[in-house]
Amino acid sequence: MRNELFTIGPLTVYGYGTMIALGVIVAWIVTDYRAKRQKLDREHVFSLVIWCLLGGMLCAKFLFWITEWHEIVKSPQYILDTLSDGFVVYGGIIGGILSGCLYCRSKKINFWKYFDLVMPSVALAQGFGRIGCLLAGCCYGRETNSIFSITFQNSDFAPNHVALIPTQIYSSILDFLHFVILLCIARHKKKDGQVAACYLIFYSIGRFALEFFRGDLIRGSVGMLSTSQFISLFILVAGILILVIRSKKKTATDL
Repeated sequence: MRNELFTIGPLTVYGYGTMIALGVIVAWIVTDYRAKRQKLDREHVFSLVIWCLLGGMLCAKFLFWITEWHEIVKSPQYILDTLSDGFVVYGGIIGGILSGCLYCRSKKINFWKYFDLVMPSVALAQGFGRIGCLLAGCCYGRETNSIFSITFQNSDFAPNHVALIPTQIYSSILDFLHFVILLCIARHKKKDGQVAACYLIFYSIGRFALEFFRGDLIRGSVGMLSTSQFISLFILVAGILILVIRSKKKTATDL
């Protein structure tokens, strides 16, 4: 795997950035199509995607700096050195949701309907993003003797020439599967908010389990749990609460 796909003059096209961009574009197309099918105002879709993307990136970066606070204490220059890399997925999820909520409130549209609309596409975009991780060699797994392994030769992140658990591939498969399951749930949902709640529940469970196979635990930990596992517990509880509360609603209401 190689993160630098090709170079044209001074321009270098990176695999990670390409897959992230592809994921966002595909997610937007799918969201727009589903909005049309559901007779939702499609004019809001593009703006909502941009708001969630920007808010998600800011929070993903901010949470990364929080997890790397010890490095920042040693050298504040670390903030500037990591402006273009180092993001925490959960920060992106939380930031995207908050940004989407603010947008819906500002436009006085039903947050829960659009929340349900967007979240399957988020899972889809994450599937492409994990392929980007595979190309770059980040988010790698632990060393293994299994035949189901991957060995990097020129990664700047993963240890090279060592057989590793292909956590990026497993994550990508789970994300694409997650997307399909959420679409099925969306077709049969009874109340607004149920699809989004299921996203939070399923993603937190899957992420918690996959963390046991990750080899980049330098990302930090809270007791016996990795930082992501610790956050997963709160996301799981939030998802369950949303599912229970929204399911008891007699009618869908604007937030």
